[in-house]
Amino acid sequence: MNARMLRRPSTVVPVAMSAAALAVLMAYVAINGTAQQEDEGAAAHIWQILMAGQLPVIGFFAIKWLPLERKPALQVLALQVTAAMAAIFPVWWFQW
Repeated sequence: MNARMLRRPSTVVPVAMSAAALAVLMAYVAINGTAQQEDEGAAAHIWQILMAGQLPVIGFFAIKWLPLERKPALQVLALQVTAAMAAIFPVWWFQW
């Protein structure tokens, strides 16, 4: 992966959004614990917005950079997917 590719906003924004979604989950667990809630709270909605909001950015990145620089773009996409999976894993694990 080249450094020039990592400076692109469409590379960094989805990873940052996944990190923010994970931070929201960690803050929620630190405050409320892992017990199931009756209603989805603000943390759940923020997490959903962050996770869904990064999809258009990832799509833009793929459409723009895959035809031009296939290998670095695939590496960045792997990074973005890994970050998203890290944010999704706690939701799956605790079955929220």
